[in-house]
Amino acid sequence: MTKKIVVTGMGASSPLGGTAPDSWAGLLAGTSGARALEHDWVAKYELPVTFAAEAKVRPEEVLERPVAKRLDPSSQFALISAMEAWEDAGRPEVAPERLGVDYATGIGGVWTLLDAWDTLRERGPRRVLPMTVPMLMPNAASAAVSMHFEARAFARTVASACASSTESIVNAYEHLQAGLADVVIAGGTESAIHPITVASFSSMQALSRRNDSPETASRPYSVDRDGFVMGEGAASLVLETEEHALARGARIYAELAGGGVTADSYHITANDPEGRGASRAVHIALERAGAVPDDVTHINAHATSTPVGDPSEYVALREVFGERVHDIPVSATKASTGHLLGGTGALEAVFSILAIRDRKAPPTINITEMDPAIPLKVVGEPQPLGAGSQLVISNSFGFGGHNAVAAFRSYGD
Repeated sequence: MTKKIVVTGMGASSPLGGTAPDSWAGLLAGTSGARALEHDWVAKYELPVTFAAEAKVRPEEVLERPVAKRLDPSSQFALISAMEAWEDAGRPEVAPERLGVDYATGIGGVWTLLDAWDTLRERGPRRVLPMTVPMLMPNAASAAVSMHFEARAFARTVASACASSTESIVNAYEHLQAGLADVVIAGGTESAIHPITVASFSSMQALSRRNDSPETASRPYSVDRDGFVMGEGAASLVLETEEHALARGARIYAELAGGGVTADSYHITANDPEGRGASRAVHIALERAGAVPDDVTHINAHATSTPVGDPSEYVALREVFGERVHDIPVSATKASTGHLLGGTGALEAVFSILAIRDRKAPPTINITEMDPAIPLKVVGEPQPLGAGSQLVISNSFGFGGHNAVAAFRSYGD
């Protein structure tokens, strides 16, 4: 029997704000989270890219010092957003054995790992912290969240690059459908704005090099786009079976109606130019939602602002929606937030849910001229979504050919 899975809580720490409401307000205002990096290592290593979209509120401003010092920044952001989501959900009363965690990261504790390597080389093995491995491991964020909330049903981790946190949300949908939990905290995190990642992505020619104008550097669909902007932060959702949420009188934001996960099996970094895996993920999400393409009212696109990635997503969407794709409002929110890698899907899920709540599609900033090869109906100013039932899909695609799509539906319409 298919159950309804609903969203009862949200939290976020992003380049636009330290909470989900602040991040949403910044997005609607057309704000950019990208800015020059004020770290000495930018000049020390002569990095070709000198800006990124760092989180607006630093974790040490939120977490108590004893807690923060035992966590890599990626886990710190995860815990902050999960705590907000839990409070937002009204602190659900649920048996620990019926509370699960599905969390994600693309890279994990890169700062812990590389700081420890520097310590080893410069000061010797005795000075390497004993907590180094527990802090750097990819499942550290999931573990931190599960221990904080005493979640004992499961604490699972996805690491599928930029598709990671959308895949974790889809996993949560499946785990709740399977009866493995009544409540799941799902989301994703990333804190990888580090000289090694900036240098690597730069060598790959994946990053924008608009050092003189960070705020306008991420420009999905624009003819002059030249790469993505690295972002940082985390976002979390509290997901429940409808039965559990109604029994406790919870406020319900939206329904997590379905999700799809596929693989391209094409190339380690490049998208399949025909978008076959991506389009199948959309089809699966809609099928699970009991919906058809004509039901979709809004799309939060992956749209990273790369010359190759943006067109391949358009090809995938056109395969699913046909000519109607040109009439569906599309938001590319990475123009404002940058690309949070493993955390980006969860943040865009929050934006998709808030678009449903407010019946308003958020804007895509920085487009100077639309690429004629991508003739989508991109939202330039906040756009009303109208009355009636809303069905929003949020797309995430990652290195390795990972594709994940989550479908959210308005609740009670």
